[in-house]
Amino acid sequence: MSIRRQCELLGLNRASWYFEPAGETAENLRLMRLIDEEYLRHPFRGSRGMTTWLTGQGHAVNRKRVQRLMRSMGLEAIYPKPRLSQCGKEARIYPYLLRNVTIVRPNQVWSTDITYVPLLGGYAYLTAVLDWYSRYVLSWELSPTLDSGFCLLALDRALSQGLPEIFNTDQGSQFTSQAFTSRLESRGIAISMDGRGRALDNVFVERLWRSVKYEEIYLREYETMGSLAAGLEAYFWFYCHERPHQSLCNRIPAAVYSLAANGMAPSEPITMAPKGQHLAGSLTQQNGDSTGTHSGA
Repeated sequence: MSIRRQCELLGLNRASWYFEPAGETAENLRLMRLIDEEYLRHPFRGSRGMTTWLTGQGHAVNRKRVQRLMRSMGLEAIYPKPRLSQCGKEARIYPYLLRNVTIVRPNQVWSTDITYVPLLGGYAYLTAVLDWYSRYVLSWELSPTLDSGFCLLALDRALSQGLPEIFNTDQGSQFTSQAFTSRLESRGIAISMDGRGRALDNVFVERLWRSVKYEEIYLREYETMGSLAAGLEAYFWFYCHERPHQSLCNRIPAAVYSLAANGMAPSEPITMAPKGQHLAGSLTQQNGDSTGTHSGA
């Protein structure tokens, strides 16, 4: 079928077939890398604080530019404010179900999130599905855009391995869409959503992002999506199947997660803190150990 005919069937102007959107400039990519690193260190910084910090580092930027870059990266300060996470028109918001809940076994709670990943010539977005108790990542996916398709693919891959009792997300449009929530509800999985501006509600995935970036992505400085995917596959395998975790009593996440399949009761339960409080016990002193395995990217 000719390109003209394909465009006619899709209702598109033929010129749009050949259009390639302009990428970010090299300077903007450098700024986005700096913003990403600073946001990991101090996620409370909004566009004002980030602009002040960048200016202090010798970069001539204004707030409007920083706002646009942070919006492209999907970053916003964690403190409560109106419209912190943009929900889709079809969105349904669910309550946060994990306050004061003790996590005692694998597959009790899973969660997911999205993070910005810098490349030398561009950027990508990474999502992962994490088992809270074992820190085992059941699936992960990469995408050049913030569409919901790669989140759904990661969810489907994770659900092919097992079913959680509770699935926790933030209130972003990718996770509040009917396509995402219906997959969980149809399997009888309880849906939990972070409160607005509640950084600790999804603390284990945030620690995963910190580990992935400081231990792999920032060290390698990948150029392409393909090389990034290959690097993440190797890293997640090592982190899940070979690297002992202090927070897991020096066990590896794969071994801890396998306890569920063997019907063995794990030890060292995790209790989520009440609203407004930090996580209690050893969790406040953990070093961010989190893991993953490759699900395809």
